[in-house]
Amino acid sequence: MKTYRYYDVLLGAFVAVLLISNIASSAKIVDWGVSIWVLPLAFDAGTLLFPLSYIFADVLTEVYGFARARRVIWVGFAASLLMSITLGIVGWMPGEAMWLDYAGDDAFAAILGGISSGGIIIASLSAYFVGEFANSVVLAKMKVIQKGKQLWIRTIGSTLIGQGLDTVAFITIACAFGVFPWEIAVSLIVSNYIFKVAIEVLFTPVTYGIVSFLKKSEQEDHYDTHTSFNPLSIRM
Repeated sequence: MKTYRYYDVLLGAFVAVLLISNIASSAKIVDWGVSIWVLPLAFDAGTLLFPLSYIFADVLTEVYGFARARRVIWVGFAASLLMSITLGIVGWMPGEAMWLDYAGDDAFAAILGGISSGGIIIASLSAYFVGEFANSVVLAKMKVIQKGKQLWIRTIGSTLIGQGLDTVAFITIACAFGVFPWEIAVSLIVSNYIFKVAIEVLFTPVTYGIVSFLKKSEQEDHYDTHTSFNPLSIRM
């Protein structure tokens, strides 16, 4: 099997972005007081970083192909699940007396408890699974159709679909489990989607630079002409 210099670096960065954004999403909802018509552009804080995971997925799929991107997506899925289970166990364990005085279980539950709650786990992992795989599949197939030309069309196009599915799934499921109130569901969906797509568009020159560097350094430019797009497989 061919080895690569930067594949593991991208894998680590992808997982770091994913875990940090999940923590930020649970910790705070941001509202800058800006609205589109009657919809306030409030969004969970993880939105600041989470779009980068789609950029990493774009780069991985474009350079190394869908099968290797799929492996990274599954590693991220497993890491997110492990983090949720770990925080759930930590929250269940009894706190030390001094810690209970200056922080306490209520503070822990308010900030990190959401990551380990059943609703946020189901919402986050379901949205992640649907969105990330849709993004990578669309990009891989578009690359073959476009014969590798016009990268910007497939990075933005795949993000429009992937982020759309991700955002709607996450907010809808989270609201259904009471993580977010239904009253702000539409606002969260619209603001999150606009922000995530805008990040992808703004980072397009950076994506071009990274893809160009990796293709030259790794001597790889994979086309998924005979790839199985089964998301449940972890084979490369």
